[in-house]
Amino acid sequence: MTSGEKYIPYSERTGNESIVYFTRELTSEGLRKIYSRINEHLTGKVAIKLHTGEPKGPNIIPREWVKDLITQELPTSHIVETNAYYEGGRYTTEQHRETLKVNGWTEFANVDIMDERGTALIPVKGGKYFTNMSVGVDMLNYDSLLVLTHFKGHAMGGFGGSGKNIGIGCADGRIGKAMIHTTPGQPNQWDIVEEEFMERMMESAKATVDYFAPNIAFINVLRNMSVSCDCEGIYAEPVVTPNIGILASLDILAIDSASVDLVYALPEKFRHALAERIESRHGHRQLSYMKELGMGNNKYILLDIDKDDKRIEPAEAVEGVKPFGE
Repeated sequence: MTSGEKYIPYSERTGNESIVYFTRELTSEGLRKIYSRINEHLTGKVAIKLHTGEPKGPNIIPREWVKDLITQELPTSHIVETNAYYEGGRYTTEQHRETLKVNGWTEFANVDIMDERGTALIPVKGGKYFTNMSVGVDMLNYDSLLVLTHFKGHAMGGFGGSGKNIGIGCADGRIGKAMIHTTPGQPNQWDIVEEEFMERMMESAKATVDYFAPNIAFINVLRNMSVSCDCEGIYAEPVVTPNIGILASLDILAIDSASVDLVYALPEKFRHALAERIESRHGHRQLSYMKELGMGNNKYILLDIDKDDKRIEPAEAVEGVKPFGE
């Protein structure tokens, strides 16, 4: 087993390569452009899995970007969420709907809280903890899934990428999330930590990937990357990591691996906070376990859509980044 504390350089990885697209254009136009590269299998009724945030959370993907994407590219789609496992602005459906309103999502989109009407079990293939995962029952109403992720740190996972977005975010708020976070019968709601937590979370993610495959695609937005998750809302740690850009892929492991690689390609003074958060929580285990589960490739070809799909290295992608706020 690969330690979740250890970053695995690209040169030490094996296997095939997947395509990951990159743009520095952190705008609604940049989001739409990169979406056009990975939308070929998004057919029928499309769900957009988005972390919509706690009330007035400052770091979520800008609403105007998502509005433009939906109105111009996906007018019949629904944003999908599930209720939270913790007390807060999204714990109950009623609280969650109020938070969605406060954060402005319901002004332009249909938002489906997928566990509002109950739960369903979907299979986990090849897992060592689960044979099934409990998800919001409404997930079964969709034909395709766009996983639109704000990449950032996370208090327990080290980082929150596409894997965390669906591994936690599609599991329902009472059963599925408890399966990932809590040993049955234990009084501590959060007793599962580090390597085992990463593995459980990725088994849940695999269930959703397998359910929708091949009608699933992934976008990671590397902007406002606090070491805190958007679930911490206004209490998130201040952002110190520079903004980088947007990634897109049809391979969940490739896009999360590339996102981590871009952070590690930053100068040490810029990457230190987020890299320390990932390593201290054993977050790299998310990636190595996805590889073991056969969820994709941790090697990839990074294509710069700002430069006519030129193949680049992560170091080239982050050339000239400025300190956050400049």
